[in-house]
Amino acid sequence: MEIIPLLLLVLVCGALLLGYPVALTLAGVSILFSLLCIPAGIFDPNIFKSIPLRIFGIMNNVTLLAVPLFIFMGTILERSGIAGRMLENMALAFKNIRGGLSISIIVVGALLAASTGIVGATVVTMGLMSLPVLIQQGYKKDFSTGLVAATGTLGQIIPPSIALVLLGDVMSNAYQRAQNNMGIFSQKTVTVGDLFIGAIVPGILICTSYLVYTIYQNSKNPNIYFSPDATSPPSAEILKTLALPLMLIVLVLGSIIGGIATPTEAAAIGAMGAMIIALVNGKLTLGFLKETSEKTAIVTTMIFTILIGASIFSLIFRGVGGDDLIELIFSAIPGGPYAALIFVLLIVFLLGFILDFIEICYVIVPLVAPPLLMMGFDPVWLAVLLAINLQTSFLTPPFGFSLFYLRGVADASIKTSEIYKGVIPFILIQLLILILVLIFPSIVL
Repeated sequence: MEIIPLLLLVLVCGALLLGYPVALTLAGVSILFSLLCIPAGIFDPNIFKSIPLRIFGIMNNVTLLAVPLFIFMGTILERSGIAGRMLENMALAFKNIRGGLSISIIVVGALLAASTGIVGATVVTMGLMSLPVLIQQGYKKDFSTGLVAATGTLGQIIPPSIALVLLGDVMSNAYQRAQNNMGIFSQKTVTVGDLFIGAIVPGILICTSYLVYTIYQNSKNPNIYFSPDATSPPSAEILKTLALPLMLIVLVLGSIIGGIATPTEAAAIGAMGAMIIALVNGKLTLGFLKETSEKTAIVTTMIFTILIGASIFSLIFRGVGGDDLIELIFSAIPGGPYAALIFVLLIVFLLGFILDFIEICYVIVPLVAPPLLMMGFDPVWLAVLLAINLQTSFLTPPFGFSLFYLRGVADASIKTSEIYKGVIPFILIQLLILILVLIFPSIVL
């Protein structure tokens, strides 16, 4: 019977590879497959009654309300031009340091990641603004492209990341399910705030490692041009450019860490703060609000449609014996719990080539997380491991999403092979941090 759920997985993956929309594929293929299984007695049609309840549960989930609010916050900051001014002023502030522009890109990239939490937007923004200037100032093309692509993926791990919000909701459900399976009814919970706190130190480690590698590369490149005669912006201008985004980050994360607000309430604070920043910068007009609201609605609709499709897939996958298949796979892996964990991380890493983090969060993680949690792994640690793993897969050639984003905005003179070569050192850095978190869980916990 284990072949039935495996066949469903193969059909869904095949339909996705053919290019059909993810949400409709997950739901449509699953429902059609279950209808074929009913006459054979493999699937109980009464399970269909749970679909409306699942959809209502998704739309009634207060935690997921943080998603459109964080997207709105990030979209406003992206479209208001604050990123361009931050990069320009930071580059001038570091003008007397060899490689100051590359250092400023990492600093601004980390701030953008903490402000927007959207990988694609950060890669495109940084690629358009900084990549031509880097090459013009004598930086190697492969290093420049690798730096921009890697810095753009920081939005995957640095709070408030959309990926962490989605993982927090999924991991909470998986943890409750794992405890139910073990007969524990006085249940502990996992919150998005726990994941935000757990991801802070790994995020800082990744940024610091990027800086160390960048400074090392700059010391080896005698061709970097920098003009010490360039006019530095006044300290007040730098403070004005950085102060508002920093205040916004402190307000959002501080209110969560301090227990003052839930992630959803903090997201509302962030959305209002982003509107204030746009107002201060003279961008808050009706047209601007209309544009950012439409962008937010489109992205949010995409996420929730995928979420509903994934929920239907998950329900039917379990209905045809998917849980038994997962248990069989885990029991067949030699080497104990850590071997199973490494196997899952490898699978998620490979799936990151062809699936977005949203699909992985809501299709793959609900299947593999409960068995791993039943083996005794901490849910917050596991979620952060998965987030770092996904961040690494987004950079890995030939299918990393960040590479596609950068290829779309990079000049035609930059070869794709140069982009691939440039990201390799940054991939190794992220793998090193992943191994450190794997060996030393206290980095997260």
